Amino acid sequence: MNNFIKKTVSVRDVTLGENVTLVEPVNLYGCVLRDNVFVGPFVEIQKNVKIGKNTKVQSHSFICEFVTIGDDCFIGHGVMFINDLFSNGGPAGGDKNLWGNTRLGNNVSVGSNATILPVEICDNVVIGAGSVVTKDILHSGVYAGNPARKMKGKND
Repeated sequence: MNNFIKKTVSVRDVTLGENVTLVEPVNLYGCVLRDNVFVGPFVEIQKNVKIGKNTKVQSHSFICEFVTIGDDCFIGHGVMFINDLFSNGGPAGGDKNLWGNTRLGNNVSVGSNATILPVEICDNVVIGAGSVVTKDILHSGVYAGNPARKMKGKND
């Protein structure tokens, strides 16, 4: 048999608040989960991620480094966060200086299979399923599509 490297899923170097629920298998490392966070199965949360209290992360989601999610948020099934925009025409090759930060405010719901690029999303936003968020969202409302656009908001 050829030599190979086996890495198992794990929870390591994680700061956990009270009443956190993790449904295995999960792979979490170097992140912070505040009180009452729920993480479904087949989720990876990388280092330098902070998730606020009462937030739910559903199955098969990927939260890469440099993502901050506020309180009372919902991350649907299969949501992908991206921190490398290939700004040099290809992958950053691990050069974290080329990665972007993502920040979700409080009370943000992200529908299943959405993709979130390095952006800032304000409080009280709904992102439709399958949407691709490519730009900051600075006004509360419902956003959907590729790229995500405002469908309705507080004044609609």
